[in-house]
Amino acid sequence: MNGVPQSKTAISVTGLTKVYGDRRAVSDAKFEVPLGTICGFVGPNGSGKTTTIRMLLGLIEPTAGTGSVLGSPISKPSEYLASVGAMIEGPAFYPALSGAENLKVLATMGGYPLERVPELLQVVGLGERGRSKYKTYSLGMKQRLGIAAALLPNPQLLILDEPTNGLDPSGIQEIRNLLKELASKGTSVFVSSHLLSELEMIAEYLVMLREGKVIYFGKTDDLLHAQQTLIVVTPEYQVDQDRLLALLIAANFHVQVRDGKLVIDGAKEITAEINRIAFAAGITLSELSIEKPTLEETFFDMTGDAE
Repeated sequence: MNGVPQSKTAISVTGLTKVYGDRRAVSDAKFEVPLGTICGFVGPNGSGKTTTIRMLLGLIEPTAGTGSVLGSPISKPSEYLASVGAMIEGPAFYPALSGAENLKVLATMGGYPLERVPELLQVVGLGERGRSKYKTYSLGMKQRLGIAAALLPNPQLLILDEPTNGLDPSGIQEIRNLLKELASKGTSVFVSSHLLSELEMIAEYLVMLREGKVIYFGKTDDLLHAQQTLIVVTPEYQVDQDRLLALLIAANFHVQVRDGKLVIDGAKEITAEINRIAFAAGITLSELSIEKPTLEETFFDMTGDAE
């Protein structure tokens, strides 16, 4: 497609570094994004996400390191940008023009077929509002039009920087469903977002930054499965809680009381022993369940961020 070399990765970087004066915005970053997947790009504010995206798009040059996008080196962005769609720092459109007219302007400037405009409006769910002026659009509609603009080149790779910023829950769901649909049709999606609960639902892969350094890259499930399991125990009768707590502590379990429930760190195999301890004491349980930390909890734990 568009003469881009065949590659098994949408994005691959090694030692990628960007220094501004004495500040290392990105430091020795290494990660890969497989083709045809949704990859979440997460990190606290100022961790280097936007700087990394700008280097991938050829907007700024790295201080050191190498990388490739769709098989071509990031030192030669002209070789791959025709196959990349991007939306960073929010879309910019003419308020007095309709959504369709705005896309036609961009298509003409980029040399893309005008026939793609009505098709893309349908893809992003704006088919019935294509003739409405941009200034009448909701924030969610504006973001979807921005994604439509990024799709004009019929890209193999879509790079989005905070596409759900400022959206209400229904707008966020619209973007989530759209990205899943695009990925199902073979588009690779690299998306930065603060909404980790959303990424947990759609991102098969993750790249996690902290202070410009990559602290994790790989499958989302692998990250979550590696985290400590929590066992939640609730006695049928509240009066038994303190007694059960004392028995579990005496058995050398690490127990905390959260929201009126006993929460124990440990593998799922310890549930049988917990059940035996309760049974031997004549305590019946209304709940004995296994919980995994959410992506948000894992993120806060790994980054020390408490936003």
